[in-house]
Amino acid sequence: MATFAEINNDNIVTRVVVVDAEHDNEEGCDWCEEFFGGGTWIRTAEDGSIRKNYAGPGYRYDSVNDVFIPPKPFPSFVLDTDTFRWEPPTPHPNNGVIHHWDEASLSWVAD
Repeated sequence: MATFAEINNDNIVTRVVVVDAEHDNEEGCDWCEEFFGGGTWIRTAEDGSIRKNYAGPGYRYDSVNDVFIPPKPFPSFVLDTDTFRWEPPTPHPNNGVIHHWDEASLSWVAD
């Protein structure tokens, strides 16, 4: 199987489709455009081996770095330019307790 993301004029992913394996190449973008009647299509991979992250609706395509970037979960998070994923300003505690991020206090809070 091959996976492609359609992006809008703002480079935001609007949908992701899985097509037959015979289209698992960069020419598959042209095939998607023809089959779906237009659009801008970019190849992606579930394992993140293509363009750092698997595209999903709401992700942004960064054409300069040729990567998909997930939506920013909180204003305080910072983009890691190695993984192109958002990271909290303080690392998640690794103490066996489930935590959630509290943006108001900029800290991890135990559930």
